[in-house]
Amino acid sequence: MSPNAHDPIPASVARTLAGLFAERIRRSPERLAYRHFVRGLGWQDLSWQAMGEQAARWRQALASEGLQVGDRVAVLLRNCPEWVLFDQATLSLGLVTVPLYTDDRAENVAYILQDSGVKVLLIQDAGRWRRLAEALDSPADLRRAVILESSPAAEELAAHDPRVRVAAGWLPENPPPFEVLDLDPQALATIVYTSGTTGRPKGVMLSHHNILSNVAAALTLFQVGPDDLFLSFLPLSHMLERTAGYYLPMMASAAVSYARSVNQLAEDLQALQPTVLIAVPRIFDRLHQRIAEQLAARPVLIRWPFALAVESGWREFLYRQGRAGWHPLLLIAPWLRPRFGRSILKRLGGRLRVAVSGGAPLPPAVARIFIALGLPILQGYGLTETSPVISVNPIDDNIPESVGRPLPGIELRIGDNDELLVRGPNVMQGYWNNPEATARVLEADGWLHTGDQARIQDGHLYITGRLKEILVLSNGEKVPPADLEMAIGADPLFDQVMVLGEGRSYLAAILVLNAEQWPPFARAHGLDPDQPASLHDPQIHKAIIRRIRDLLSDFPGYAKVRRVILSLEPWSVENGLLTSTMKVRRNRVIDYHAAAVAALYQGEEPTLVLQAMRDSG
Repeated sequence: MSPNAHDPIPASVARTLAGLFAERIRRSPERLAYRHFVRGLGWQDLSWQAMGEQAARWRQALASEGLQVGDRVAVLLRNCPEWVLFDQATLSLGLVTVPLYTDDRAENVAYILQDSGVKVLLIQDAGRWRRLAEALDSPADLRRAVILESSPAAEELAAHDPRVRVAAGWLPENPPPFEVLDLDPQALATIVYTSGTTGRPKGVMLSHHNILSNVAAALTLFQVGPDDLFLSFLPLSHMLERTAGYYLPMMASAAVSYARSVNQLAEDLQALQPTVLIAVPRIFDRLHQRIAEQLAARPVLIRWPFALAVESGWREFLYRQGRAGWHPLLLIAPWLRPRFGRSILKRLGGRLRVAVSGGAPLPPAVARIFIALGLPILQGYGLTETSPVISVNPIDDNIPESVGRPLPGIELRIGDNDELLVRGPNVMQGYWNNPEATARVLEADGWLHTGDQARIQDGHLYITGRLKEILVLSNGEKVPPADLEMAIGADPLFDQVMVLGEGRSYLAAILVLNAEQWPPFARAHGLDPDQPASLHDPQIHKAIIRRIRDLLSDFPGYAKVRRVILSLEPWSVENGLLTSTMKVRRNRVIDYHAAAVAALYQGEEPTLVLQAMRDSG
């Protein structure tokens, strides 16, 4: 092991993403690289040396397909070491990785494969390939589909379709050592399709240098070392997880463990005890709601000390950050915080030293309770088009209401209508095969239009709205729906929220109710929760509107929700109402509820849409 084995690998040394992998193997061959679960064997460890040996097999298999530098290959897998192996094999040959979401609809995946001209696809299992093959319209470019999981069904598909191979038989046993093609760092490394809330997804072109520069800059504000263990559960198809949960640990000599599934996340946190967690706000919001529910059932003699622990812990945090003076509560914070925080942090494994939240706004109340009880949550901000990180809160300068400080080398500018513009080495090359869309967002001098409204204060960036997501009421008042949706969504009764009212005289909301919270709420109002009619009972609507009114008490008078549509059917990627990055497809949700929405604004009682969302087109 070389003397500098634990030091972050400079981007100038790595040059490319495959060069980063090769250099990490060279510097620390025996150190833990990845931990993953194998059915029947339990948790298994892989060293960097072992990863290099396996990557050589994938590289040789890809090389045998007769691909040329710049050709595109796609990966549709759950997070696992094979995702990394295939990606590194791809990059080492100068090929371009096109990541796909495992839960995306087959027709969306087919569009991406055809638009990017993918020639080789690595896919999880036979069932996914069968569904995808039905959606493919005889793509001329796709010459090979490799099924990772061996099964009789996979073998049968391979026997009848010359394009299909099972990975176990496709990978050579004795390949030459892993090598890396000497590429220009500005060469294209990946095309990541953004799942827009309207229209077809666009392929974001990112170079090796785009991503490496972003990782190196992030490490200056977000300290990571060889003793850290990341828990990876956000999809690697998303640039937040790929950059911050894959390439960043590799550069910093940290290890990564792969959660089995989101449903098993609580168990995996206990088993793996990670030190770093990268998540979306919903993870923290759900835990916060569970804490609130359990606390509400406890006697006041427990609730009061808990509230005091949060208040004193928060004051201590502000004092240490230099944003508040001394207060008598600081005397009890060191005693109260461990008493109440230990059990909560134990749910996250007990060793978590920092959590990063990105992908959507983190409610300040949620950040406050975790920070007060001893878990630093750092909110960040970025776009796929920026590789993706633009800003993040440092631990010693953490303002949860903000999305942090810009990374070194990234310039920010506030343009027309308070739009945030970004320029830096992390900004994309453009959209694949879409120069018109590129020209709309990327100026000739490198400034990228984010579409987000923002302000900069004391070096911190604050996102204040979205240019395309402002509702203008018929009286001219402008309402940012995201702010209202966040406030309403803080109530555990509501799992998903969408506020509407563009061009109307008042606001309404489409609400997906929490399946556990709805039954007791309905019974408390004398209704049978199992009867669909209960969801559009006038009295239950009045009760919910009163509840929303209290949640929105801090908003202006015109920003009040006056009508609601209730549902128990969640919006999902499968039914087409969420994008692959879990953003609401607002137009599709409105279209799905078209009859009920029309009734809302005709002065009629909204009717319940009974057809299951997953059956909608």
